[in-house]
Amino acid sequence: MQTRLASDDDWPGIWPIWHAQVAAGELYTWHPDTQESDARELWMLPKPAVVLVMEDDAGDGRIVATAQITPALAGLGDHVAQLIFMAHPDRTAEGADRAMAEAAIEYATELGYRAMQSTAVVAGNTRMVAIWRVLAFRVIGTLPSAFRHPWNGDVDLYVMHRFLPYKTYRPRRD
Repeated sequence: MQTRLASDDDWPGIWPIWHAQVAAGELYTWHPDTQESDARELWMLPKPAVVLVMEDDAGDGRIVATAQITPALAGLGDHVAQLIFMAHPDRTAEGADRAMAEAAIEYATELGYRAMQSTAVVAGNTRMVAIWRVLAFRVIGTLPSAFRHPWNGDVDLYVMHRFLPYKTYRPRRD
């Protein structure tokens, strides 16, 4: 699978992934009924945000996963990246979600970020928590009962963090 920067033209390929994952109500804090126009505004943020897409190896240009990298904070906290990634539900079994996360970590490192975090990992999602842990993230905080899971009720969200390989800080995000 190949990863590249997304363009506005990629939205029609991103939307089915975003919609399937968010509408399920199990993994992401956005409202399951989010309309496509609102979803596009939430995902396709302007710079310094970066959106990546991962294409299928079949060569047909089908997008199977996407990631959003943003500075976690403004100003003196902009050396820490915030990462959100998702894969098409039909492609998670073959590891498209993990592959997307790995590519995003590499990309954020190249951009000069020194650490990465995710502030809303559903604690009961053992697959996602396992992916984050394999990728050297650790839980640095728990937000008690912060997520309204559709059938498990209010569940915890983890704040997960990892340092990135050190490079001289050189933001290339303009």
